[in-house]
Amino acid sequence: MYLTLATLAIFAFAYSTTVGRLERTPVNGAVVFVAFGLLAGPLGLGLLDLDVSGEGVRTIAELTLALVLFTDASSADLAVLRQTVRLPQRLLLLGLPLTIGLGFVAGTWLFPGLGMLEVAVLATMLAPTDAALGKAVVTNPKVPAKIREALNVESGLNDGICVPILFTFLALASQAAEQSTGALALRLVAEEIGIGLVVGVGLSVAAAATLRATARRGWLVDVWLGIPVVALAFACFGLAQFAGGSGFIACFAGGLTFGAMVRKHKQALLEGAEGTGEAFALVTWVVFGAVVVSQPPGAFDWRVLVYAILSLTVVRMLPVFVTVLGLGLRTDAKLFLGWFGPRGLASIVFLVIVFHEKLPGHETLAATTVATVVLSIVAHGLTANPLAAAFAARTSR
Repeated sequence: MYLTLATLAIFAFAYSTTVGRLERTPVNGAVVFVAFGLLAGPLGLGLLDLDVSGEGVRTIAELTLALVLFTDASSADLAVLRQTVRLPQRLLLLGLPLTIGLGFVAGTWLFPGLGMLEVAVLATMLAPTDAALGKAVVTNPKVPAKIREALNVESGLNDGICVPILFTFLALASQAAEQSTGALALRLVAEEIGIGLVVGVGLSVAAAATLRATARRGWLVDVWLGIPVVALAFACFGLAQFAGGSGFIACFAGGLTFGAMVRKHKQALLEGAEGTGEAFALVTWVVFGAVVVSQPPGAFDWRVLVYAILSLTVVRMLPVFVTVLGLGLRTDAKLFLGWFGPRGLASIVFLVIVFHEKLPGHETLAATTVATVVLSIVAHGLTANPLAAAFAARTSR
């Protein structure tokens, strides 16, 4: 255990001191993290002693998603989103359901041995996008602002929207396997969502009021500004889970509430939390490389690879084309938006959660998710910089 801790710590230090140089290359952080996991894992040097079935791995994955959900939701400006940003609205409210639906159709065709609910779980796990894998796109000032904003807002909110959908399908699939009623499953999901909303909104309202009061009195200290958001996100998650609700719903709802109520110190508060989130994400990616990629499920076959390719192309890009009809976008802009829908952290955490449910066909679900994420890491990581530059050059002309 101590060797694993030291290995992760040394790697985190090395990466954090060279990240500025790495971000100017086609190789993104996820590629580096997964490659390190493979190198230091059981198939490589054997420095990492990790168990994918262990509670520790699941806890890290859950806390990572909880913090990402909270910070992403807090960063969203819902007033702007409602009034002016039509493109991300369409991507979230129309494109996301279409993506899940098309993913379901592809899964039904390729995996006839899976039940309908298992295919629905797979389609939902691979629907949310991860802007971190295409950071060169969303941070490149030469790419048109509306395209960057659309991709950034979409990736920030679609994982939170997918959480209740995923848990609904999971509950129905689990109850079907246990020959229980679907009504019971839906009631349990409603309870999870309801408790999560109450806990997330309630804690965040209280926390925001406390922060405003302490800020007026001058009690906030810069060195501690990174702590409140992290603590609040974990409090929402832990209390909701303890009360029988969904901690992820609590974090998403709490983040939206907190972001709407806290204005003055919002940027400083979120910057510290995002740094902590990056550290958790680094560990999750390394574990993914060391444990999951190095020991892929035995269900891997040609159908898995075909689904992964379809998921990153047709299943993502066709809904985007349909979604943006009537907005006056050129064909190259539509292709650009459609291609940069990388699958990453949310899909990995969803996989860890689903894997522990032991659904029928869970090995196929795991193999397909792993293949899609790995393919996305490589394809989107290597194309982000050159395609962003090429697209920016075309739009400038």
